[in-house]
Amino acid sequence: MAIASLIAVAGCSTAPKPATPSPPAPGRPGGFYQDDGPPAQVPADIMATPDAVPRIEPFHSGASRPYVALGNSYTPITDDRALVQRGYASWYGRQFHGNRTSTGEIYDMFAMTAAHPTMPLPSYARVTNLRNGASVVVRVNDRGPFRDGRVIDLSYAAAVRLGIAATGTGEVEVRRITHREIAGLGAPAVAAAPPPAPSSPPRPATAEPPVAASNGRWAVQLGAFAAADRAQELLARVQAELAKPQAGNLPVDLQPRIESDGGLHRVLLGALPEREAAATLATRLAALLGGGIATYVVLR
Repeated sequence: MAIASLIAVAGCSTAPKPATPSPPAPGRPGGFYQDDGPPAQVPADIMATPDAVPRIEPFHSGASRPYVALGNSYTPITDDRALVQRGYASWYGRQFHGNRTSTGEIYDMFAMTAAHPTMPLPSYARVTNLRNGASVVVRVNDRGPFRDGRVIDLSYAAAVRLGIAATGTGEVEVRRITHREIAGLGAPAVAAAPPPAPSSPPRPATAEPPVAASNGRWAVQLGAFAAADRAQELLARVQAELAKPQAGNLPVDLQPRIESDGGLHRVLLGALPEREAAATLATRLAALLGGGIATYVVLR
C-alpha cells in the first residue's frame, strides 16, 4: 500500500505514518492499512476514468536520490530506460487522499496515478491485470510499495478499472513508457483556425455566446489540493502563463477555474463533451505551461 509518509528524502512528509496490521497475502482479499480504504462514496462513473495522457516530463531531482524505507535501501533510476516487471499490485486510498506525493503533487485517489519504488518520477506506465487482461495507463508520481512481491501501488481509480480494488492486490505486468515511445505516439496538435476569406467580413465577437462551463463532462486537471489557498495560487499562476502572447487566445469557456468537492480543490480547464478533445487540449497545455504543471484528462 502507499507509503508516501515513509520517504522523507523523497519529499513525502505530510501524510501520517500508517500503523498497520499484517496486510493480506498477495492475491487474497481483505485488510487495509489503519484508516485507509475506499472512499465513503464511490463515484458512479469511476469505471469511465480515462487513462493518464503520456507526455515527456523532466525527472524530479528530489525524488531521484537514494533513500531508505522500512530498513531497506533504494536507488531510483535516473535515465530513460525501459522497465518491465511482473508481480503484485496494491492500491492506496482515503488515508493519503489530499496529501503530497514524492514529487510534491497532491495525491488524488480518483486520478490515474501510481507509486513505484525506483522508477524515475514522473513516469508513465501501462499496467495489465494478468488474470483478466484489463489494462490502464498511469502517471507514476510517488514512491512505494515496500512489501516483498509488490511492484506497484495504484490509485483507487486505477485499481477499480483493473478489477483489484475489492481484493486489495492483483497480479500484474508493469511496463514503463519511455520518452522515446511517447515522442513516437504522435499526439495530435491543435490546428489554428483559418483566417476568414477576404470577401467575408469577420464575425462579431458577440455573434455566438461562449459554451457554458457545465456543457461537457471532460476537463483537463492542472492540480488538486487539500488547501484552498494552494489551488488559488496555482490558478493565478496558470492565468498568468496563459495571458502571455505565446499562449495564444483561449476561448472564454476554456479559462481555468477551481471546482471543490469533499475538501479537495481542483484547478480545471475546459468542459468538453468528448475525451479526445480534452486529450488534445491537455497536450497543448502541457506545451504551453512547461514541466512544472502536470495535466490530466478527468471526468468532471
